[in-house]
Amino acid sequence: MTSIKNMNLKQYIREIPDFPKRGINFYDITTLLQDPEAMSYALDRLAKLHSPEGVDVVVGTESRGFIFGTPVARQLRAGFVPVRKKGKLPSKTTAASYEKEYGPDVIEIHEDAIKPGQKVLIVDDLLATGGTIEATKKLVEKLGGEIVGFAFVIELTELAGRAKLEGYRVDSLMKYDS
Repeated sequence: MTSIKNMNLKQYIREIPDFPKRGINFYDITTLLQDPEAMSYALDRLAKLHSPEGVDVVVGTESRGFIFGTPVARQLRAGFVPVRKKGKLPSKTTAASYEKEYGPDVIEIHEDAIKPGQKVLIVDDLLATGGTIEATKKLVEKLGGEIVGFAFVIELTELAGRAKLEGYRVDSLMKYDS
């Protein structure tokens, strides 16, 4: 674990205006991932949000949720479960549809990925409008998982995705207003 006590992670995020379409400001985490200290610091902070005894499974959403969720699961000594776009998982799945900033989509989880009563932490790189993460929440609950919280690297507060997670613990390492 990194020994840096208080790193400003925003300095490692590249902002790209008008991507993927005009009017959208994209917050690129690849620059954070390129710096070993910044990446290590972010992963340590995400993992420290929850105790290892309180999490059985970490769920990460395609695809950047895999980048952050897998090492967080390792640090928490928990299993990892991917939530993927429709048609990408090889075994029997259950699906949820949702609206993204750019239109409708469908995500899936293996039907046997989470056992009833397991404590689940959902991790992703970004909370924007909350469509993807709300659909992930529904999948986990459909399988009987008990959600202990949500952890994000970045939260776009003006898009109000947090409202879709009312009643749950929601943590983010960085917040942007626009």
